Amino acid sequence: MSSMEESAPHFETIAVRTQSERSPHREHSTPVFLTSSFVFEDTEQARALFNDEIPGNIYTRFSNPNNNEFVEKICQMEGAEDGISTASGMSAIFTTFMGLLKQGDHVLASRSVFGSTHSMLSLLLPKFGISFDYADINKPEEWEAGIKPNTRIVYIETPSNPALDIIDMQWLGDICKKKNALFIVDNCFCTPYLQQPMKYGAVISIHSATKFIDGQGRTIGGVVVGNKELIKEIRFFSRHSGPALSPFNAWILSKSLETLAVRMDRHCESALKLAEYLETHPEIVHVKYPHLKSHPQYALAKKQMSQGGGVVTFEVKGGLERGRKFLNELKMFSLTANLGDTRTTATHPASTTHCKLTEEDRLRVGITPGLVRISVGLEHIEDIKADIIQALEKTKS
Repeated sequence: MSSMEESAPHFETIAVRTQSERSPHREHSTPVFLTSSFVFEDTEQARALFNDEIPGNIYTRFSNPNNNEFVEKICQMEGAEDGISTASGMSAIFTTFMGLLKQGDHVLASRSVFGSTHSMLSLLLPKFGISFDYADINKPEEWEAGIKPNTRIVYIETPSNPALDIIDMQWLGDICKKKNALFIVDNCFCTPYLQQPMKYGAVISIHSATKFIDGQGRTIGGVVVGNKELIKEIRFFSRHSGPALSPFNAWILSKSLETLAVRMDRHCESALKLAEYLETHPEIVHVKYPHLKSHPQYALAKKQMSQGGGVVTFEVKGGLERGRKFLNELKMFSLTANLGDTRTTATHPASTTHCKLTEEDRLRVGITPGLVRISVGLEHIEDIKADIIQALEKTKS
């Protein structure tokens, strides 16, 4: 892997210039390595590769130049020692859990996690004898008290999906270190451009690369980066269970990283403008956005996140019925459960991404019946605002 380590390049330069070694053809842009396996020079090289004595590629389920390039970029951006890529964001989370946990272990997780992560914790991990508990983002006393002698992992999302609550990572990281628990952060909403959890004590950072990293709604993928010894354990599980990312998708994601900074700048700029506008609209009950001054954890968000991200949540007057009517009246937005796209997307978390939670559990994490989640795209901000305005006007009682 070639990089510009000597001159300590900036984020954007890492994203553009970190590449797999060129082939004898001297290609400028990394080609796609669509091969299932790699040829050995001789039996001694094959033996050394299989015994981890030398670096190199054996089989695409293990590694591939495209996957290696993608992971190396994320490692440099996050300040991580090592990493692996996976077929999706959820496979990244599951592979991390299964690589690091064993029967009898315990996970303490933020109550504000993605719906599928909740299902994994509550329905899948117990099949392997792994228990879990939740702690409330807004109740600091629950975290230290919730770490048991058998707690192996403390797992959070910050900002949370979709309530956009923020956890003080430095504070929680210090607690995890004291209690000998592994602090793991889902960094999907921020990407490495806006936030690097390992600066605040995390040992693993996980991304659904499907979201802002791809940024164009084309593919799915995941990536796990962090401490070298922990990644070794996760890689062992991945190698033998097979949640491999396709080289073609890895190639797409690596190319997408080249424009991540400029895309995130625009997402964040427009999202802040939208949040500030919605806060003044008479048909909106409340708005939440990390870098909005009214956010209850605004100071913490400014400390941990260089910008506020591309997601805005709000509730319209009229609750569930009005909220759903509002979504149906949007003309330009895409009604989809995905986020982080060039196109602005809208969803109703209570009836889609978090529908498996009970109403009580949804309310406890800020998912009210009429909550709307907007992932602000790259269209002109005035056109984004105009679509919301017309939908609000058409659904006024």
